[in-house]
Amino acid sequence: MGSANKEYEFLSEIGLSSHNLGSYVGGKWQGNGPVVSTLNPANNQPIAQVVEASLDDYEKGLKACEEAAKTWMQVPAPKRGDIVRQIGDALRSKLDYLGRLLSLEMGKILAEGIGEVQEVIDMCDFAVGLSRQLNGSVIPSERPNHMMLEMWNPLGIVGVITAFNFPCAVLGWNACIALVCGNCVVWKGAPTTPLITIAMTKLVAEVLEKNNLPGAIFTAMCGGAEIGEAIAKDTRIPLVSFTGSSKVGLKVQQTVSARSGKTLLELSGNNAIIVMEDADIQLAARSVLFAAVGTAGQRCTTCRRLLLHERVYDKVLEQLLTSYKQVKIGDPLEKGTLLGPLHTPESKKNFEKGIEVIKSQGGKILTGGKAIEGEGNFVEPTIIEISSDASVVKEELFAPVLYALKFKSFEEAVAINNSVPQGLSSSIFTRNPENIFKWIGPMGSDCGIVNVNIPTNGAEIGGAFGGEKATGGGREAGSDSWKQYMRRSTCTINYGNELPLAQGINFG
Repeated sequence: MGSANKEYEFLSEIGLSSHNLGSYVGGKWQGNGPVVSTLNPANNQPIAQVVEASLDDYEKGLKACEEAAKTWMQVPAPKRGDIVRQIGDALRSKLDYLGRLLSLEMGKILAEGIGEVQEVIDMCDFAVGLSRQLNGSVIPSERPNHMMLEMWNPLGIVGVITAFNFPCAVLGWNACIALVCGNCVVWKGAPTTPLITIAMTKLVAEVLEKNNLPGAIFTAMCGGAEIGEAIAKDTRIPLVSFTGSSKVGLKVQQTVSARSGKTLLELSGNNAIIVMEDADIQLAARSVLFAAVGTAGQRCTTCRRLLLHERVYDKVLEQLLTSYKQVKIGDPLEKGTLLGPLHTPESKKNFEKGIEVIKSQGGKILTGGKAIEGEGNFVEPTIIEISSDASVVKEELFAPVLYALKFKSFEEAVAINNSVPQGLSSSIFTRNPENIFKWIGPMGSDCGIVNVNIPTNGAEIGGAFGGEKATGGGREAGSDSWKQYMRRSTCTINYGNELPLAQGINFG
Protein backbone atom coordinates (compact mmCIF):
# COMPACT_ATOMS: atom_id res chain seq x y z
CA MET A 1 0.00 0.00 0.00
CA GLY A 2 3.04 2.30 0.32
CA SER A 3 4.14 4.18 3.43
CA ALA A 4 2.19 7.29 2.39
CA ASN A 5 -0.98 5.34 3.06
CA LYS A 6 -0.43 4.17 6.64
CA GLU A 7 -4.18 4.48 7.21
CA TYR A 8 -4.77 1.77 4.56
CA GLU A 9 -2.44 -0.80 6.14
CA PHE A 10 -5.35 -2.54 7.90
CA LEU A 11 -6.66 -3.68 4.49
CA SER A 12 -4.12 -6.52 4.42
CA GLU A 13 -5.95 -7.97 7.48
CA ILE A 14 -8.96 -8.64 5.23
CA GLY A 15 -7.05 -10.01 2.25
CA LEU A 16 -6.71 -6.81 0.21
CA SER A 17 -3.61 -5.35 -1.42
CA SER A 18 -2.81 -2.42 -3.74
CA HIS A 19 -3.84 -4.51 -6.79
CA ASN A 20 -6.82 -6.92 -6.52
CA LEU A 21 -8.51 -9.42 -8.82
CA GLY A 22 -12.24 -8.64 -8.93
CA SER A 23 -14.03 -11.84 -9.88
CA TYR A 24 -14.44 -14.97 -7.79
CA VAL A 25 -15.64 -17.51 -10.34
CA GLY A 26 -15.57 -21.29 -10.21
CA GLY A 27 -13.90 -21.03 -6.80
CA LYS A 28 -10.90 -19.04 -8.12
CA TRP A 29 -9.94 -15.36 -8.22
CA GLN A 30 -9.40 -13.88 -11.68
CA GLY A 31 -10.03 -10.70 -13.62
CA ASN A 32 -9.83 -9.93 -17.32
CA GLY A 33 -11.89 -6.74 -17.49
CA PRO A 34 -10.92 -3.06 -17.09
CA VAL A 35 -8.59 -2.01 -14.26
CA VAL A 36 -10.24 0.61 -12.02
CA SER A 37 -9.06 2.61 -9.01
CA THR A 38 -11.39 2.83 -6.05
CA LEU A 39 -11.38 6.27 -4.40
CA ASN A 40 -11.72 7.56 -0.87
CA PRO A 41 -14.70 10.00 -1.03
CA ALA A 42 -13.24 12.12 1.79
CA ASN A 43 -10.32 13.23 -0.46
CA ASN A 44 -10.87 11.48 -3.85
CA GLN A 45 -7.44 9.84 -3.55
CA PRO A 46 -7.05 6.23 -4.81
CA ILE A 47 -7.19 3.48 -2.19
CA ALA A 48 -6.32 0.49 -4.41
CA GLN A 49 -6.74 -0.96 -7.89
CA VAL A 50 -9.22 -3.63 -8.90
CA VAL A 51 -9.42 -5.70 -12.10
CA GLU A 52 -13.10 -5.92 -12.97
CA ALA A 53 -14.82 -8.99 -14.46
CA SER A 54 -15.03 -9.42 -18.24
CA LEU A 55 -17.97 -11.13 -19.92
CA ASP A 56 -15.75 -14.21 -20.31
CA ASP A 57 -15.15 -14.24 -16.56
CA TYR A 58 -18.92 -13.94 -16.10
CA GLU A 59 -19.65 -16.87 -18.41
CA LYS A 60 -17.05 -19.06 -16.71
CA GLY A 61 -18.57 -18.14 -13.34
CA LEU A 62 -22.12 -18.97 -14.40
CA LYS A 63 -21.17 -22.37 -15.85
CA ALA A 64 -19.49 -23.33 -12.58
CA CYS A 65 -22.36 -21.87 -10.55
CA GLU A 66 -24.93 -23.92 -12.48
CA GLU A 67 -22.92 -27.06 -11.74
CA ALA A 68 -22.52 -26.15 -8.03
CA ALA A 69 -26.29 -25.59 -7.75
CA LYS A 70 -26.87 -29.32 -8.23
CA THR A 71 -24.73 -30.06 -5.17
CA TRP A 72 -25.94 -27.21 -2.95
CA MET A 73 -29.69 -27.78 -3.34
CA GLN A 74 -29.25 -31.38 -2.14
CA VAL A 75 -27.49 -30.34 1.08
CA PRO A 76 -30.13 -30.53 3.88
CA ALA A 77 -31.44 -27.06 4.80
CA PRO A 78 -30.22 -27.14 8.46
CA LYS A 79 -26.72 -28.03 7.19
CA ARG A 80 -26.92 -25.07 4.77
CA GLY A 81 -27.88 -23.03 7.83
CA ASP A 82 -24.72 -24.20 9.57
CA ILE A 83 -22.60 -22.94 6.63
CA VAL A 84 -24.31 -19.53 6.91
CA ARG A 85 -23.63 -19.60 10.69
CA GLN A 86 -19.93 -20.08 9.93
CA ILE A 87 -20.06 -17.14 7.49
CA GLY A 88 -21.51 -15.03 10.33
CA ASP A 89 -18.67 -16.10 12.62
CA ALA A 90 -16.07 -15.25 9.95
CA LEU A 91 -17.59 -11.75 9.65
CA ARG A 92 -17.63 -11.37 13.45
CA SER A 93 -13.89 -12.04 13.59
CA LYS A 94 -13.24 -9.18 11.12
CA LEU A 95 -16.08 -6.83 12.12
CA ASP A 96 -13.94 -3.78 12.92
CA TYR A 97 -11.76 -4.09 9.81
CA LEU A 98 -14.76 -4.54 7.52
CA GLY A 99 -16.59 -1.63 9.16
CA ARG A 100 -13.52 0.58 8.71
CA LEU A 101 -13.22 -0.44 5.05
CA LEU A 102 -16.90 0.38 4.53
CA SER A 103 -16.44 3.87 6.00
CA LEU A 104 -13.27 4.41 3.98
CA GLU A 105 -14.66 3.31 0.61
CA MET A 106 -18.32 4.36 0.88
CA GLY A 107 -17.94 7.45 3.08
CA LYS A 108 -20.40 6.71 5.90
CA ILE A 109 -19.23 7.39 9.46
CA LEU A 110 -17.44 4.56 11.30
CA ALA A 111 -20.33 3.76 13.67
CA GLU A 112 -22.57 3.27 10.63
CA GLY A 113 -19.91 1.22 8.80
CA ILE A 114 -19.56 -1.18 11.74
CA GLY A 115 -23.35 -1.17 12.21
CA GLU A 116 -23.86 -2.22 8.61
CA VAL A 117 -21.49 -5.20 8.84
CA GLN A 118 -23.21 -6.14 12.12
CA GLU A 119 -26.48 -6.22 10.18
CA VAL A 120 -25.06 -8.91 7.87
CA ILE A 121 -23.95 -10.90 10.95
CA ASP A 122 -27.48 -10.55 12.39
CA MET A 123 -28.90 -11.66 9.04
CA CYS A 124 -26.70 -14.79 9.19
CA ASP A 125 -28.14 -15.56 12.65
CA PHE A 126 -31.68 -14.99 11.37
CA ALA A 127 -31.06 -17.31 8.42
CA VAL A 128 -29.66 -20.09 10.66
CA GLY A 129 -32.97 -20.22 12.54
CA LEU A 130 -34.88 -20.02 9.28
CA SER A 131 -33.03 -23.07 7.91
CA ARG A 132 -35.18 -25.27 10.17
CA GLN A 133 -38.43 -23.45 9.37
CA LEU A 134 -38.86 -23.57 5.59
CA ASN A 135 -42.21 -25.18 6.26
CA GLY A 136 -44.92 -26.02 3.78
CA SER A 137 -48.52 -26.81 4.71
CA VAL A 138 -50.70 -29.89 4.64
CA ILE A 139 -54.06 -29.14 3.00
CA PRO A 140 -57.20 -31.27 3.52
CA SER A 141 -58.03 -33.10 0.29
CA GLU A 142 -61.64 -33.52 -0.81
CA ARG A 143 -60.78 -36.96 -2.22
CA PRO A 144 -60.69 -40.03 0.09
CA ASN A 145 -57.22 -41.50 0.80
CA HIS A 146 -55.49 -38.56 -0.85
CA MET A 147 -52.95 -36.25 0.76
CA MET A 148 -52.36 -32.70 -0.45
CA LEU A 149 -49.31 -30.72 0.64
CA GLU A 150 -47.08 -27.81 -0.34
CA MET A 151 -43.36 -28.26 -0.91
CA TRP A 152 -40.89 -25.39 -1.11
CA ASN A 153 -37.88 -26.08 -3.34
CA PRO A 154 -34.86 -23.94 -4.27
CA LEU A 155 -34.95 -21.80 -7.43
CA GLY A 156 -31.33 -22.69 -8.32
CA ILE A 157 -29.40 -19.44 -8.76
CA VAL A 158 -30.25 -15.99 -7.39
CA GLY A 159 -28.63 -12.90 -8.94
CA VAL A 160 -27.98 -10.06 -6.48
CA ILE A 161 -27.09 -6.58 -7.77
CA THR A 162 -26.33 -4.18 -4.90
CA ALA A 163 -25.87 -0.41 -4.59
CA PHE A 164 -23.01 1.69 -3.17
CA ASN A 165 -24.91 3.07 -0.18
CA PHE A 166 -25.37 -0.26 1.61
CA PRO A 167 -22.66 -2.30 -0.11
CA CYS A 168 -22.85 -5.28 2.23
CA ALA A 169 -26.14 -5.10 4.21
CA VAL A 170 -28.25 -5.55 1.06
CA LEU A 171 -26.12 -8.53 0.06
CA GLY A 172 -26.77 -9.95 3.55
CA TRP A 173 -30.55 -9.57 3.30
CA ASN A 174 -30.55 -11.48 0.01
CA ALA A 175 -27.65 -13.93 0.16
CA CYS A 176 -28.17 -15.28 3.70
CA ILE A 177 -31.75 -16.22 2.89
CA ALA A 178 -31.04 -17.35 -0.70
CA LEU A 179 -28.29 -19.68 0.59
CA VAL A 180 -30.34 -21.38 3.33
CA CYS A 181 -33.15 -21.78 0.79
CA GLY A 182 -30.71 -23.87 -1.28
CA ASN A 183 -29.79 -21.37 -3.98
CA CYS A 184 -26.37 -20.42 -5.29
CA VAL A 185 -25.69 -16.67 -5.35
CA VAL A 186 -24.22 -14.54 -8.15
CA TRP A 187 -23.35 -11.14 -6.71
CA LYS A 188 -22.47 -8.00 -8.62
CA GLY A 189 -21.40 -5.33 -6.13
CA ALA A 190 -21.56 -1.61 -6.91
CA PRO A 191 -18.79 -0.45 -9.31
CA THR A 192 -17.60 2.20 -6.82
CA THR A 193 -17.24 -0.14 -3.79
CA PRO A 194 -15.24 -3.09 -5.21
CA LEU A 195 -13.01 -3.58 -2.14
CA ILE A 196 -16.03 -4.35 0.04
CA THR A 197 -17.24 -6.85 -2.58
CA ILE A 198 -13.84 -8.58 -2.60
CA ALA A 199 -13.32 -8.57 1.19
CA MET A 200 -16.79 -10.01 1.88
CA THR A 201 -16.39 -12.66 -0.82
CA LYS A 202 -12.98 -13.76 0.52
CA LEU A 203 -14.55 -14.55 3.91
CA VAL A 204 -17.43 -16.51 2.33
CA ALA A 205 -14.98 -18.36 0.04
CA GLU A 206 -12.86 -19.47 3.03
CA VAL A 207 -15.92 -20.97 4.73
CA LEU A 208 -16.95 -22.90 1.60
CA GLU A 209 -13.39 -24.17 1.13
CA LYS A 210 -13.11 -25.26 4.76
CA ASN A 211 -16.30 -27.32 4.34
CA ASN A 212 -15.14 -28.90 1.05
CA LEU A 213 -18.00 -27.26 -0.83
CA PRO A 214 -17.69 -25.81 -4.36
CA GLY A 215 -16.60 -22.15 -4.22
CA ALA A 216 -18.97 -21.47 -7.12
CA ILE A 217 -21.91 -21.66 -4.67
CA PHE A 218 -21.04 -18.00 -4.04
CA THR A 219 -19.93 -16.32 -7.27
CA ALA A 220 -19.03 -12.62 -7.09
CA MET A 221 -17.97 -10.01 -9.61
CA CYS A 222 -16.88 -6.40 -9.58
CA GLY A 223 -18.04 -4.64 -12.69
CA GLY A 224 -20.32 -2.10 -14.30
CA ALA A 225 -23.50 -2.08 -16.35
CA GLU A 226 -22.47 -4.85 -18.77
CA ILE A 227 -22.19 -7.43 -15.98
CA GLY A 228 -25.54 -6.23 -14.58
CA GLU A 229 -27.13 -6.59 -18.03
CA ALA A 230 -25.67 -10.09 -18.42
CA ILE A 231 -27.32 -11.11 -15.12
CA ALA A 232 -30.65 -9.57 -16.15
CA LYS A 233 -30.64 -11.41 -19.51
CA ASP A 234 -29.41 -14.78 -18.19
CA THR A 235 -32.09 -17.49 -18.33
CA ARG A 236 -30.02 -19.57 -15.87
CA ILE A 237 -30.91 -17.02 -13.14
CA PRO A 238 -34.62 -17.39 -12.22
CA LEU A 239 -34.61 -14.49 -9.71
CA VAL A 240 -32.74 -11.19 -9.91
CA SER A 241 -32.70 -8.98 -6.81
CA PHE A 242 -31.79 -5.41 -7.74
CA THR A 243 -31.19 -2.40 -5.50
CA GLY A 244 -30.77 1.04 -7.08
CA SER A 245 -32.69 3.81 -8.82
CA SER A 246 -36.27 3.45 -10.08
CA LYS A 247 -35.08 4.23 -13.61
CA VAL A 248 -32.50 1.41 -13.78
CA GLY A 249 -34.76 -0.92 -11.76
CA LEU A 250 -37.52 -0.59 -14.34
CA LYS A 251 -35.06 -1.56 -17.11
CA VAL A 252 -33.90 -4.60 -15.11
CA GLN A 253 -37.51 -5.61 -14.50
CA GLN A 254 -38.39 -5.38 -18.20
CA THR A 255 -35.31 -7.37 -19.26
CA VAL A 256 -35.91 -10.13 -16.69
CA SER A 257 -39.68 -10.26 -17.37
CA ALA A 258 -39.03 -10.63 -21.12
CA ARG A 259 -37.40 -14.01 -20.38
CA SER A 260 -40.12 -14.94 -17.82
CA GLY A 261 -37.78 -14.50 -14.88
CA LYS A 262 -38.68 -12.92 -11.52
CA THR A 263 -37.36 -9.70 -9.99
CA LEU A 264 -37.13 -8.44 -6.46
CA LEU A 265 -36.74 -4.64 -6.60
CA GLU A 266 -35.61 -2.20 -3.89
CA LEU A 267 -35.68 1.21 -5.56
CA SER A 268 -36.01 4.91 -4.65
CA GLY A 269 -37.52 6.35 -1.50
CA ASN A 270 -38.89 9.85 -0.86
CA ASN A 271 -39.77 9.50 2.77
CA ALA A 272 -41.81 11.85 4.93
CA ILE A 273 -41.96 12.46 8.65
CA ILE A 274 -45.24 14.03 9.81
CA VAL A 275 -45.17 16.01 13.06
CA MET A 276 -48.67 16.52 14.49
CA GLU A 277 -49.53 19.37 16.87
CA ASP A 278 -49.61 16.96 19.87
CA ALA A 279 -46.18 15.41 19.10
CA ASP A 280 -43.24 15.24 21.51
CA ILE A 281 -41.29 18.02 19.77
CA GLN A 282 -37.87 17.10 21.15
CA LEU A 283 -38.26 13.45 20.18
CA ALA A 284 -39.40 14.49 16.70
CA ALA A 285 -36.55 16.99 16.17
CA ARG A 286 -33.87 14.50 17.22
CA SER A 287 -35.36 11.81 15.00
CA VAL A 288 -35.53 14.12 12.00
CA LEU A 289 -31.87 15.13 12.39
CA PHE A 290 -30.63 11.54 12.23
CA ALA A 291 -33.10 10.53 9.52
CA ALA A 292 -32.17 13.47 7.27
CA VAL A 293 -28.42 13.83 7.89
CA GLY A 294 -27.35 10.20 8.53
CA THR A 295 -25.30 8.56 5.72
CA ALA A 296 -25.17 12.11 4.20
CA GLY A 297 -28.75 11.62 3.02
CA GLN A 298 -27.79 8.62 0.88
CA ARG A 299 -30.10 6.06 2.47
CA CYS A 300 -33.17 4.87 0.63
CA THR A 301 -34.95 5.49 3.97
CA THR A 302 -33.56 9.04 4.45
CA CYS A 303 -36.18 11.57 5.52
CA ARG A 304 -36.53 14.00 2.59
CA ARG A 305 -39.86 15.66 3.42
CA LEU A 306 -40.72 17.08 6.83
CA LEU A 307 -44.46 17.71 7.16
CA LEU A 308 -45.13 20.08 10.06
CA HIS A 309 -48.52 21.00 11.49
CA GLU A 310 -48.92 24.78 11.20
CA ARG A 311 -49.16 25.11 15.01
CA VAL A 312 -45.72 23.53 15.62
CA TYR A 313 -44.04 24.55 12.35
CA ASP A 314 -41.88 27.36 13.76
CA LYS A 315 -41.07 25.51 16.97
CA VAL A 316 -39.76 22.36 15.23
CA LEU A 317 -37.76 24.32 12.66
CA GLU A 318 -36.19 26.46 15.38
CA GLN A 319 -34.93 23.30 17.17
CA LEU A 320 -33.68 21.79 13.91
CA LEU A 321 -31.85 24.92 12.76
CA THR A 322 -30.03 25.03 16.11
CA SER A 323 -29.00 21.36 15.89
CA TYR A 324 -28.03 21.53 12.18
CA LYS A 325 -25.48 24.23 12.99
CA GLN A 326 -23.77 21.81 15.43
CA VAL A 327 -23.39 18.93 12.95
CA LYS A 328 -19.71 18.01 12.71
CA ILE A 329 -18.73 17.51 9.05
CA GLY A 330 -15.50 15.71 8.19
CA ASP A 331 -13.53 12.50 7.75
CA PRO A 332 -15.97 9.64 8.44
CA LEU A 333 -13.26 7.67 10.26
CA GLU A 334 -12.67 10.45 12.81
CA LYS A 335 -14.40 10.32 16.19
CA GLY A 336 -17.28 12.78 16.53
CA THR A 337 -17.98 13.17 12.79
CA LEU A 338 -21.71 13.06 12.14
CA LEU A 339 -21.73 13.90 8.43
CA GLY A 340 -19.24 12.31 6.04
CA PRO A 341 -18.83 13.04 2.33
CA LEU A 342 -21.18 12.20 -0.51
CA HIS A 343 -19.99 9.09 -2.32
CA THR A 344 -18.64 10.57 -5.59
CA PRO A 345 -17.69 13.94 -7.10
CA GLU A 346 -20.70 13.45 -9.38
CA SER A 347 -22.99 13.25 -6.32
CA LYS A 348 -21.58 16.61 -5.20
CA LYS A 349 -22.34 18.13 -8.63
CA ASN A 350 -25.87 16.68 -8.51
CA PHE A 351 -26.36 18.35 -5.12
CA GLU A 352 -25.34 21.74 -6.57
CA LYS A 353 -27.60 21.27 -9.61
CA GLY A 354 -30.43 20.15 -7.33
CA ILE A 355 -30.15 23.30 -5.19
CA GLU A 356 -30.45 25.47 -8.34
CA VAL A 357 -33.61 23.60 -9.41
CA ILE A 358 -35.06 23.93 -5.89
CA LYS A 359 -34.45 27.71 -5.90
CA SER A 360 -36.03 28.05 -9.35
CA GLN A 361 -39.18 26.38 -7.96
CA GLY A 362 -39.53 28.80 -5.06
CA GLY A 363 -37.51 26.92 -2.44
CA LYS A 364 -36.11 29.12 0.33
CA ILE A 365 -32.88 27.90 1.95
CA LEU A 366 -33.12 28.05 5.76
CA THR A 367 -29.67 26.53 6.37
CA GLY A 368 -26.91 24.94 4.26
CA GLY A 369 -27.35 24.73 0.51
CA LYS A 370 -23.68 24.86 -0.46
CA ALA A 371 -21.04 22.35 -1.49
CA ILE A 372 -17.91 22.65 0.67
CA GLU A 373 -14.74 23.75 -1.15
CA GLY A 374 -11.88 21.25 -1.12
CA GLU A 375 -10.81 17.85 -2.36
CA GLY A 376 -13.55 15.70 -0.77
CA ASN A 377 -17.22 15.37 -1.75
CA PHE A 378 -18.57 17.31 1.23
CA VAL A 379 -21.78 19.36 1.26
CA GLU A 380 -23.65 21.28 3.95
CA PRO A 381 -26.70 19.67 5.56
CA THR A 382 -29.61 21.64 4.13
CA ILE A 383 -33.17 22.58 5.12
CA ILE A 384 -35.46 24.18 2.56
CA GLU A 385 -38.86 25.78 2.99
CA ILE A 386 -40.98 24.91 -0.06
CA SER A 387 -44.55 24.24 -1.19
CA SER A 388 -45.59 20.58 -1.36
CA ASP A 389 -46.84 21.31 -4.91
CA ALA A 390 -43.32 22.02 -6.25
CA SER A 391 -42.43 19.22 -8.68
CA VAL A 392 -38.87 18.88 -7.30
CA VAL A 393 -40.36 17.59 -4.01
CA LYS A 394 -41.58 14.50 -5.87
CA GLU A 395 -38.02 13.57 -6.95
CA GLU A 396 -35.32 11.88 -4.89
CA LEU A 397 -32.17 13.99 -4.50
CA PHE A 398 -29.64 11.62 -2.94
CA ALA A 399 -28.09 14.15 -0.51
CA PRO A 400 -28.74 15.66 2.95
CA VAL A 401 -31.52 17.98 1.72
CA LEU A 402 -34.72 18.26 3.77
CA TYR A 403 -37.91 19.95 2.54
CA ALA A 404 -40.03 21.64 5.23
CA LEU A 405 -43.73 21.60 4.32
CA LYS A 406 -46.70 23.03 6.25
CA PHE A 407 -50.10 21.34 6.68
CA LYS A 408 -53.37 22.02 8.55
CA SER A 409 -55.02 18.60 9.15
CA PHE A 410 -54.17 14.90 9.51
CA GLU A 411 -55.95 14.11 6.22
CA GLU A 412 -53.94 16.77 4.39
CA ALA A 413 -50.68 15.37 5.83
CA VAL A 414 -51.55 11.83 4.65
CA ALA A 415 -52.43 13.16 1.19
CA ILE A 416 -49.04 14.94 0.94
CA ASN A 417 -47.23 11.81 2.20
CA ASN A 418 -48.93 9.69 -0.48
CA SER A 419 -48.59 12.24 -3.31
CA VAL A 420 -45.12 11.15 -4.50
CA PRO A 421 -44.30 8.27 -6.91
CA GLN A 422 -42.14 6.47 -4.31
CA GLY A 423 -43.58 4.46 -1.40
CA LEU A 424 -40.80 3.17 0.84
CA SER A 425 -40.85 4.60 4.37
CA SER A 426 -43.00 7.03 6.34
CA SER A 427 -43.39 8.16 9.92
CA ILE A 428 -45.79 10.14 12.10
CA PHE A 429 -45.11 11.77 15.47
CA THR A 430 -48.30 11.97 17.54
CA ARG A 431 -49.75 10.89 20.88
CA ASN A 432 -53.29 10.50 19.52
CA PRO A 433 -54.38 6.82 19.18
CA GLU A 434 -56.97 7.74 16.54
CA ASN A 435 -54.27 9.25 14.30
CA ILE A 436 -51.93 6.31 14.94
CA PHE A 437 -54.46 3.67 13.88
CA LYS A 438 -55.69 5.67 10.89
CA TRP A 439 -52.04 6.15 9.83
CA ILE A 440 -51.28 2.40 9.77
CA GLY A 441 -54.68 1.53 8.24
CA PRO A 442 -56.03 1.50 4.66
CA MET A 443 -56.65 5.28 4.58
CA GLY A 444 -53.21 6.07 5.99
CA SER A 445 -49.67 5.81 4.62
CA ASP A 446 -49.27 3.96 1.31
CA CYS A 447 -45.68 2.90 2.09
CA GLY A 448 -44.13 -0.48 2.85
CA ILE A 449 -42.70 0.89 6.12
CA VAL A 450 -45.13 2.82 8.32
CA ASN A 451 -43.66 4.12 11.61
CA VAL A 452 -45.00 5.94 14.66
CA ASN A 453 -42.78 8.09 16.91
CA ILE A 454 -39.57 6.71 15.37
CA PRO A 455 -37.74 8.02 12.26
CA THR A 456 -38.07 6.69 8.70
CA ASN A 457 -34.73 4.87 8.86
CA GLY A 458 -33.43 2.11 11.14
CA ALA A 459 -35.53 -0.83 9.91
CA GLU A 460 -35.01 -4.10 11.80
CA ILE A 461 -34.19 -7.34 9.97
CA GLY A 462 -37.09 -9.22 11.61
CA GLY A 463 -39.63 -7.38 9.47
CA ALA A 464 -39.89 -7.46 5.68
CA PHE A 465 -38.07 -4.45 4.19
CA GLY A 466 -39.31 -2.78 1.01
CA GLY A 467 -41.85 -0.40 -0.49
CA GLU A 468 -44.70 0.12 -2.91
CA LYS A 469 -45.18 2.04 -6.20
CA ALA A 470 -41.90 3.27 -7.78
CA THR A 471 -39.99 1.68 -4.88
CA GLY A 472 -40.57 -1.61 -6.70
CA GLY A 473 -42.67 -3.80 -4.42
CA GLY A 474 -39.85 -6.16 -3.35
CA ARG A 475 -39.46 -7.37 0.24
CA GLU A 476 -36.14 -8.43 1.77
CA ALA A 477 -34.89 -9.70 5.17
CA GLY A 478 -37.46 -10.91 7.71
CA SER A 479 -41.09 -12.07 7.98
CA ASP A 480 -41.86 -14.51 5.13
CA SER A 481 -39.56 -12.85 2.56
CA TRP A 482 -37.83 -16.23 2.16
CA LYS A 483 -40.75 -17.42 0.01
CA GLN A 484 -39.51 -15.22 -2.85
CA TYR A 485 -36.29 -17.27 -3.03
CA MET A 486 -38.09 -20.61 -3.45
CA ARG A 487 -40.67 -22.18 -5.73
CA ARG A 488 -43.85 -23.65 -4.31
CA SER A 489 -45.24 -26.96 -5.55
CA THR A 490 -48.73 -28.15 -4.64
CA CYS A 491 -48.45 -31.94 -4.38
CA THR A 492 -51.31 -34.47 -4.28
CA ILE A 493 -50.59 -38.08 -3.31
CA ASN A 494 -53.06 -40.89 -3.80
CA TYR A 495 -51.99 -43.33 -1.07
CA GLY A 496 -55.09 -45.58 -1.13
CA ASN A 497 -54.76 -46.43 -4.82
CA GLU A 498 -58.30 -45.09 -5.32
CA LEU A 499 -59.31 -45.28 -8.99
CA PRO A 500 -60.67 -42.12 -10.59
CA LEU A 501 -64.19 -42.56 -11.94
CA ALA A 502 -64.23 -43.28 -15.68
CA GLN A 503 -67.79 -44.35 -16.53
CA GLY A 504 -68.29 -46.57 -19.54
CA ILE A 505 -64.56 -47.11 -20.14
CA ASN A 506 -63.03 -50.56 -19.95
CA PHE A 507 -59.28 -50.62 -19.27
CA GLY A 508 -59.11 -54.39 -19.76
